[in-house]
Amino acid sequence: MRTSLNKEIFSNEAAWQEEWTNRVSVVLQRCTRCLYDETTPSITFDADGVCNYCHTHDQLCREYPSGDEGWKRIQVIADQIRKRGRKAPYDVVVGVSGGADSSFLVHLTKELGLRPLAVHFDNTWDSTIAVENIKRLLDILNVDLWTYVVNNEEYDRIYRSFLESGVPDLESPTDIGLARTLNMAAEKYGIKFIFEGHSFRTEGIAPLGWLYMDARYIQTIHSTYGDGKLETFPNLWFSSMMKSMLFHRTKKIRPLWYINHTKENTKKMLAEKYGWQWYGGHHLENRITAFYHTYFLPRRFNIDMRLLGFSALIRSGQMKREDGLSLISNPPLCDMDLLEMVKKRLDLSDDRFIQLMSLPVRTYREFRTYKQMFERLRPFFYLMAKSNLIPKSFYIKYTSRNSI
Repeated sequence: MRTSLNKEIFSNEAAWQEEWTNRVSVVLQRCTRCLYDETTPSITFDADGVCNYCHTHDQLCREYPSGDEGWKRIQVIADQIRKRGRKAPYDVVVGVSGGADSSFLVHLTKELGLRPLAVHFDNTWDSTIAVENIKRLLDILNVDLWTYVVNNEEYDRIYRSFLESGVPDLESPTDIGLARTLNMAAEKYGIKFIFEGHSFRTEGIAPLGWLYMDARYIQTIHSTYGDGKLETFPNLWFSSMMKSMLFHRTKKIRPLWYINHTKENTKKMLAEKYGWQWYGGHHLENRITAFYHTYFLPRRFNIDMRLLGFSALIRSGQMKREDGLSLISNPPLCDMDLLEMVKKRLDLSDDRFIQLMSLPVRTYREFRTYKQMFERLRPFFYLMAKSNLIPKSFYIKYTSRNSI
């Protein structure tokens, strides 16, 4: 989080470059293996200077091996899915965004001989490239698409609420909305498996201080700073979570956790086979997400989410640490036309936007959430994670009192 505020960084690029140079010149304790430093939430260092996030990565590597062993496990999972889905039109739900990971996951699912239903949560901020990527991929692979579209005015009100609250979690509604949409599609078509396109080897696991999400939190923020009415937003209430886990028994699998998924090779393959296009950066296929990563977090909160992906790649041997250090020596590049589009769509004048960017910083701990309940139910969620009824990353982050 930021320690001081220079309002010029929100409108003056020269001031922003100077601010970034000043920030990176401050000597901080940094993990000797990855790029995380002492400002990373809940970080600790061992005697060799290696952070707890690197140790979590190593533990996950042992639990979810890649290579030949990982591929064997994926094939066993695919066999189980095929047997379970014989009487249904689809075997598995796969979320799609037009990004590299989700596109590769659809390709992989077909390679495994499964019949996927592609599912997209349309928050109405998709880039043109993302939409075209989804269409090309699914047309060539002959995969059906089920899309849930939220009301754009309602969703923009949610975003304005988060901007007015002072918290960094602007993207939590999108992640929650996607999770609920995947469950909705699975329930609608009687599908018992959901493939999620996350890879801890290439994306890492975001600390809760960088991104927190749950349904009660979103509702609290919106009812406090907005009009409180969520009529089309698919919020993932606790009761809905329980229904998915205990009644529908929908299993959530992350196949990329078992694969040495190399980003550059994947992008090249997708481009050659499907005419897929790169959109300029990790998670930048959505316009509000691009604003969030390249402008909102680094300037408003001094959070550089590139550290998350770069550190994961370094731990996985896909990037040299010195190359990562070189990349973060310069600030994230933000498209100023995108910034103007965000202000216009959210109906924010230049002065009002600067006011919102200058509000006191707050965190999810100051609002009503499910966090304490998740912690109390930690043994239950451990069993749910062991049964693949929730992602293991949810158990690691949300049920611990010392959350990473």
